[in-house]
Order: sequence, then structure tokens, then C-alpha cells
Amino acid sequence: MAETGTGAVTPGDGMSETLLFTGLFSDEETCTRGIVAVRAAGLRKPRVFSPFASERILEALDAAHSPVRRWVLFGAIAGCASGFALTIGLSADYPHVTAGMPIVSIPPFVVIAFELTILFGALSGVAGFLVHGRFPRLEPVPGYQLDFSNDRFGVVIECAASERGRVEILLLAAGATGVTVLGANLPRGEDQGEG
Repeated sequence: MAETGTGAVTPGDGMSETLLFTGLFSDEETCTRGIVAVRAAGLRKPRVFSPFASERILEALDAAHSPVRRWVLFGAIAGCASGFALTIGLSADYPHVTAGMPIVSIPPFVVIAFELTILFGALSGVAGFLVHGRFPRLEPVPGYQLDFSNDRFGVVIECAASERGRVEILLLAAGATGVTVLGANLPRGEDQGEG
């Protein structure tokens, strides 16, 4: 019997080792082609690393829009309401009558409401970014390489070791400049070999 967690297979147990395949792409177009090819082959949804935000890659991944925009919207609404509540509340509690002008005068209060709209919207946007980005990430993401922050794109796919040849051919045919394979039983970031 195999040790638990090693990824080794005993005859007849029906399980196989899982590998991470990282396809290296030189530009956005070939990376998008790689994503489309992986999705068309029926493999798991890939994880993609990009040196910049790309609408084409998000479309190829069929990714949903970020929920952070809702955090900003609700924060901005709360800030605007707080700004008017603060100024109107203070004016009503501590009236300062000046030359017969109304105590609650909306035009000057718009400035304070606007400032709090921006402040609360920005702070809630940062909070939403941290919550949905799962920061801080203390461990490196499997398959990540430093070139992905520079000028390369990466498509990482997790699949069974029995599909190794098929996945490597698929990525290379889509335009990958190289394919790196990581074993599931290796420490994160340790390379098992090049395909």
C-alpha cells in the first residue's frame, strides 16, 4: 500500500497522481489561444498568470467581473449618506442663525457629502480588494514563475499524470514556448522536469 500523501498509485486502486503543467507564452494572443485550447479539450479551468491585466484573457477564461465594484458602490453610498447626516444633524443640534438664512442649507453640505463619498468608497474598495484577493498570501502559488511578472504569460493546468503527453502537445500546439511539469507530491515551486 502506498504512503498517504505521496501521490503513488497501487495497482487497481483507480487513482492517479496529479501534476501541474505550466505553459509559458510569449504574448497575449498565444496565451489566449492556449486558454481556449485547454478549455476546448475539456480539462480543468486553468489558472493564468499575466504581466498586465488583459480583457482578452478574462474573456477566454469566461471570468466573472470583480465583486470589488460593489464594495466601492456601497461604501460611496454610505459615505454620501453619512456626509449629509453629519452636516444636517450638526446644524439641527447646534443652530447657527446667520442673517435669516435657513439652518439646513443643502448646497454647502454637498461638499462634505462629496468628500465622504470619495473617502468611504476608496476605503471600502481597498477592504474589498483585500478580502476578495485573499491577501496576504503567505505561500507561493503552485506553478508561478518570476517571468510572469516581467514579460511572459503562464497557463497552469492541473490534471492526471496519465494525460501528460496530451497536455504538453496541446500547450505546445497552442504556441507555448515551453512546458514545465510540477509533481503534486513535491514541495511547492520545486521543478520536476521540463517537457
